[in-house]
Amino acid sequence: MAQATNEDATAAGGAASTPPDVIARYFRLAQEGTTYRREIIGGVTTFLAMAYILFVNPSILAAAGMDKPALFTATALASIVGCLLMAFIARYPVAVAPSMGLNAFFAYSVVLGMGMSWQMALVGVLLSGVVFVLITAFKLREAILDAIPEDLKFAAACGIGLFIAFIGFENAGIVVANKATLVGLGSLTAPGTLLTLFGLLVSIVLLLRGVPGAIFFGMVATACLGVVTGVIAAPTGIVDRVPSIAPLFGVAIERIVADPAGVFTPNMLVVVLTFLFVEFFDTAGTLMAVASKAGLLQNNKLKRAGRALFADSSSIVFAAILGSSPTTAYIESAAGVASGARTGLSTLVVAALFALALFFSPLLAVVTANVTAPALIIVGVLMVSSLAEIRWTRLEIALPAFLTVVCMPLTYSIANGIALGLIAWPLTMAVAGRRREVHPMLYALSVLCVLYFGYLA
Repeated sequence: MAQATNEDATAAGGAASTPPDVIARYFRLAQEGTTYRREIIGGVTTFLAMAYILFVNPSILAAAGMDKPALFTATALASIVGCLLMAFIARYPVAVAPSMGLNAFFAYSVVLGMGMSWQMALVGVLLSGVVFVLITAFKLREAILDAIPEDLKFAAACGIGLFIAFIGFENAGIVVANKATLVGLGSLTAPGTLLTLFGLLVSIVLLLRGVPGAIFFGMVATACLGVVTGVIAAPTGIVDRVPSIAPLFGVAIERIVADPAGVFTPNMLVVVLTFLFVEFFDTAGTLMAVASKAGLLQNNKLKRAGRALFADSSSIVFAAILGSSPTTAYIESAAGVASGARTGLSTLVVAALFALALFFSPLLAVVTANVTAPALIIVGVLMVSSLAEIRWTRLEIALPAFLTVVCMPLTYSIANGIALGLIAWPLTMAVAGRRREVHPMLYALSVLCVLYFGYLA
């Protein structure tokens, strides 16, 4: 029996240990059919695919008048906390960091558009996080996810795949804005675009040859070539001081205490509801998409869904306290899953790398949009495979699924695609005489989505 135990421990990711490997047992490496090597490579791949947020988030939020160096630290810390919560509570291979889209809404719509101070906008983030935790604790969020039809879940995964592939093409300069046709083909001979095409070719070759961690190694090769050829500037240093978070930390709580009356306003209600709506569906779509690729969906339900949703919603509260816009589960986690990640150990690796990034920020400058673009494009290809699972021969199913898939990239929003699908599903099913098959909660969701487009979008 002892010999069998040691063999199991070895299969779980390396040399057997006595006493049994606590980490391997906690993250259930053997049961999930993974190893330490796969989880580490998956975690590194996910981190590299999303490391851009360390620089993009401060740039966007700084437009609202916030301290940019402090935002770098807040972004990293919010990502660390979110990843740790997801790793240890849910054991999911899904990284958490400040949301792209919500940071733009925070800066350009709430602060610059509505005239709300960034301090009060952080209050909106905090309130939406608290409400999120409450609806998660009462299992309302989990019940909603379970009520969403399987075809729409597959459609969400496909739509997100197209969406992130589109982002990859855009970041590479392959797809550009065009006044006549909205989008068009960019210059394929531009240095940055050529670098992305090189990375795409290397990654595809490695994938077809069955090399573990192909996407990760493709990104490494792309970054190295970029530095050697001068397309990417060489890092100016290795270690830098960690900027102080003092200008942002706890500001949301201080503002609630100092001006409680300012919290209960129509503008704040709009801000909180918008944060809630986008947070809910962005996270729902991401969790469903990544979970389907990681084998975490059983009978149309997420394994440990309550834990994953609680970890995600709790991270928003911590992000607000740290001084960041809302966090969310990152679709770039699919890159790590494609590289072999299956458990929260990979997410723990992401958290560790974000912690290291606090001290080695100059080195992260080489992880440019052209370096991450090949990973996004390839992951998009892998995720679109779920199209085969949708029942396209039933028009009442095909129409909502198509709206979900196509509207994500076309409206540049995961939430919009899911919302349109949820509006269409009850309508088409009712017209087809199948209204009894529609979960009652879907009717309520459909009404909320209509209100979202009418008043909040």
